[in-house]
Amino acid sequence: MAKQEQNCEGSSVVSDLINFLNASPTAFHAVDEAKKRLQNAGYEPVSEREDWKLEAGKKYFFTRNYSTIVAFAIGKKYVAGNGFHIVGAHTDSPCLKLKPVSKVAKGGYLEVGVQTYGGGLWHTWFDRDLTIAGRVIVREEKDGSVSYSHKLVRIEEPIMRIPTLAIHLDRDVRDAFKVNTQSHLLPVLATSIKAELNKVVAENGQADSDAQTHGKKSNERNTSDNSKHHSLLLQLLADQLGCEPEDISDFELQACDTQPSIVAGATKEFIFSGRLDNLCMSFCSLKALIESSESNLEDETGVRLVALFDHEEVGSDSAQGAGSPAMLNTLSRITNSFTADSKLLEKAIQRSFLVSADMAHALHPNYMEKHEENHQPKLHGGLVIKHNANQRYATNAVTSLIFREIARNHNLPVQDFVVRNDMACGSTIGPILASGVGIRTVDVGAPQLSMHSIREMCAVDDVNYSYEHFKAFFQEFSHLDEKIKVDA
Repeated sequence: MAKQEQNCEGSSVVSDLINFLNASPTAFHAVDEAKKRLQNAGYEPVSEREDWKLEAGKKYFFTRNYSTIVAFAIGKKYVAGNGFHIVGAHTDSPCLKLKPVSKVAKGGYLEVGVQTYGGGLWHTWFDRDLTIAGRVIVREEKDGSVSYSHKLVRIEEPIMRIPTLAIHLDRDVRDAFKVNTQSHLLPVLATSIKAELNKVVAENGQADSDAQTHGKKSNERNTSDNSKHHSLLLQLLADQLGCEPEDISDFELQACDTQPSIVAGATKEFIFSGRLDNLCMSFCSLKALIESSESNLEDETGVRLVALFDHEEVGSDSAQGAGSPAMLNTLSRITNSFTADSKLLEKAIQRSFLVSADMAHALHPNYMEKHEENHQPKLHGGLVIKHNANQRYATNAVTSLIFREIARNHNLPVQDFVVRNDMACGSTIGPILASGVGIRTVDVGAPQLSMHSIREMCAVDDVNYSYEHFKAFFQEFSHLDEKIKVDA
């Protein structure tokens, strides 16, 4: 009976992840979805622009740039100087972002100029049914006063495609499919003739009074925007937003795959989806925080915190990346809300612990030689603890022990990963925060295949293990940390 209940809970977690993924085509949408879940769970918004008035036993969150979100639950027994129990992940994934001037027309086609973001497997973006999502800055005028609002947008249907070249025109493609990201990686939006016909029909359908209402100033803005972006694209966005094309002042948009995330495989053991790196870890940590803090903050002496950062895929060096002061500022503001003694922050950091959660490389059955023979993480094998002697990961013996002990107490599997000596090692937000804040850190992640492809895959079991492991970490770290003696 207990096993049946566990399976039902696990199925619920996976179903919830699928919903989260399908609601989050961009980092902005991921933050928006996280915000909704936090508010539904009783988390109160705070603003970095205002003073914070926090209380023990309560739960809060804030966003930065609306692409990074930090949520925390303060234990009922918390006092200034006590530690923070943190899981950090990231909201961004490799993608194609629209250029500031995206209008490209050649060979009778309207194309959309994009720039590569992160280290994507760009060949996987060819022949996919693509759309556009992101955020738009909309100009609004009321009673003679102008303001600018930030609005999320997502066009649901496929509107673009990056077609491959026929093999008859490139016989060498069998040997190597080489992508020139400047000239080959432009999505086709429409043909010039159809776009022009569509424009004529739209213009003929407009009422004269409508044109007069917009006035000369609006037409000037529209002309300026049309020189940067296709009018067809702007109209699609305006229709989605419920505004006029000339009201679109600027945007941050990206190409997205329209194929939804699904549970798949012959035995329904896999998840096929884009952006598993790293929305899977973002979701698992967020859900663990929410559910671990629903009713058992009474005996908690620390602060449970989840930080989901933007720009990890490009180095984290931004105002909303893990390389910014965002984490240190958060710890400082929480501590200082309960004391006037600034020295207590240093004490709190040394009592804190960070789980840097970023997806890991599972053993690929067709490329087994790419893994070190004694470190081959498997799907269904649980969270992977990542090690690197050159500090590309921040794990050490102490932080690894803490994470293993939590797993042992709950019969959760764990695995280890070390990159081959003859291969370069990737990195995470772990070393950035460990060195920037001075916090003990372990680097972990659920195993996956096809990392940085437009379509990735991981195992259903590992989603459940990750959620359970993070939840147990939040609930038990305070007690476990008391048993570990390292520095006198």
